[in-house]
Amino acid sequence: MTPPLTLPIYLDYASTTPVDKRVADVMQRYLTVDQLFANPASRSHMLGWQAEQVVEQARRQVADMIGADPREIVWTSGATEANNLALIGYMRANRERGMHMVTSTIEHKAVVDTAKALESEGFEVTWLTPGRDGRTTPEQLHAAMRDDTALVSLMAVNNELGSINDITALAGIAHEFGAAFHTDAAQAVGRIALDVVAQQVDLMSLSGHKAYGPKGVGALYVKRHPDIRIEALIHGGGHERGMRSGTLPTHQLAGMGEAFALMHQQHEDDQARITLLRERFLKGLEDVDGVIANSPLENAVPNILNLAFQGVEGESLLMALRDVAVSTGSACNSASVDPSYVLLGIGTPRALALSSIRFSFGRFTTDADIDHALNLLRHALSGLRSSTR
Repeated sequence: MTPPLTLPIYLDYASTTPVDKRVADVMQRYLTVDQLFANPASRSHMLGWQAEQVVEQARRQVADMIGADPREIVWTSGATEANNLALIGYMRANRERGMHMVTSTIEHKAVVDTAKALESEGFEVTWLTPGRDGRTTPEQLHAAMRDDTALVSLMAVNNELGSINDITALAGIAHEFGAAFHTDAAQAVGRIALDVVAQQVDLMSLSGHKAYGPKGVGALYVKRHPDIRIEALIHGGGHERGMRSGTLPTHQLAGMGEAFALMHQQHEDDQARITLLRERFLKGLEDVDGVIANSPLENAVPNILNLAFQGVEGESLLMALRDVAVSTGSACNSASVDPSYVLLGIGTPRALALSSIRFSFGRFTTDADIDHALNLLRHALSGLRSSTR
């Protein structure tokens, strides 16, 4: 008989969130032969029409979370594809507007690598260096803008630090120069207020699995305006108003829609409780020497906490914390033994960056999880530091 699976304490919610059971229940309705499994693009029969209605309901749920019109939501396979579609699709479609874009050095790799790919196509990219608080200021952006700047891409919430950008002010600067504004909001949904109209956002990337929804699904908000044109990257059928072809996965879209609807309903309660969890975690480390917060605690979402532990290598600490699921940085860069490019990008000394761990909390984290993780962390730190003396 197979023994029951023993799971570590999960404090890596910034990497991915577990699917909420309520979301999984909704997804289950659209898979098998006795359920609504039909292709939502099959409009020749009732099952196809019904599947399309499910997809459109999910589109409305996602749109409601960010104050958009449902017609402005384009389904993708995740925020990575949404970022690619936003940057490459917009820059290629608007060459006559300009060949220049602005972003920052600490964006998610899905933006950093996409911007580098655009450079190889002949586009020019200005790379802004945020301050120690992980924020890009409107003054920095203003100084980088040019008459031929077509696009600005700056994330709403940094995935390693939790730092929050003032996207309303940044979008205003972009528009002052006639450029479009894109933001990667994968880590922002349910953590900060998002309203694409009030915040003047033209393009916004969204992820299902960062919001207690399924992996493999995301969306790009594309403002309905004649000046916001996107060239498709995936061809074959003209789905999603010609911006992204491919058969839509009804069960995943229904899951993302339900996840966003739940976020819309309970994000305030979630954030209030998670704030208390972060305070409990920090309080439990008050008497531990050499703990330095990389996250700007006064201007960061409460679910992401990046800490440096002086005199301890982050990789060694990870190995010692086998019963706690945490990371040294972005999951998209976790195979690297180099220090986090985000920490280096905000001026963190290399030795301190190598000593840093990202803890991230979520809807299903408990006080008991925090207390147990603290005990394991304190024990691991004591052992590692005593072995180096």
